[in-house]
Amino acid sequence: MKKSIFSLIFLFVFISLNAQNQNYKELMEQDWPELKRYHEENQQIIQNKTWPKVVFMGNSITEGWVNMHPEFFSNNNYVGRGISGQTSPQMLIRFTPDVLDLKPEVVVILAGTNDLAANTGYASVKMISDNIKAMATLADQNDIRVVLSSVLPVYDYPWRPGLEPVSRIQELNTWMEKYAREHGYVYLDYFSNLSNAQKGMKKEYSEDGVHPNAKAYSVMEPLVQEAIANALDQ
Repeated sequence: MKKSIFSLIFLFVFISLNAQNQNYKELMEQDWPELKRYHEENQQIIQNKTWPKVVFMGNSITEGWVNMHPEFFSNNNYVGRGISGQTSPQMLIRFTPDVLDLKPEVVVILAGTNDLAANTGYASVKMISDNIKAMATLADQNDIRVVLSSVLPVYDYPWRPGLEPVSRIQELNTWMEKYAREHGYVYLDYFSNLSNAQKGMKKEYSEDGVHPNAKAYSVMEPLVQEAIANALDQ
């Protein structure tokens, strides 16, 4: 009887330890902020000292921009560090390897829309603004000029309908414009140039009401170049 009990205890411990090891393995393989995504490209820049003029930090809007108009980045010595679906806390975690370590003259930060869509859970406007503040402060401390991009207009997120984000986008953009003015950063207003009467994205600029198309990027490019020039002049 005792032998049977000991066998059961041993089996239980073995199964438990095996499960813990599996959980540990899964945990160690996680890369929530996706630090590995641009690791090799970043290392090439650092090793060759081919510092970019501007780094664009962002989400799918930035990633799609690089994919759709790669010559805009290569011709101007810009690099994109956008990752689809990302929220501001993920961007903050990877801000050092993906921005600071590349020693750009300017960083263009575009963050917030996925936070408002609750991609990584609920986020208040203050939670988002705190992360944007932190990124801007890190850049400032490293002598990198800061351009804060407005959240683009969204009337409804197709993957999470019913959130009614219009008022929160306006709140975040209002805060951002004021914060940029008070701290000597450049505020880049995409919103006014892309929005319709309902404060969503104009149909000609997006197929899903969230992500810009090639026509929208053509509108955004002179705006960001003017913002970059203004940041460099400060």
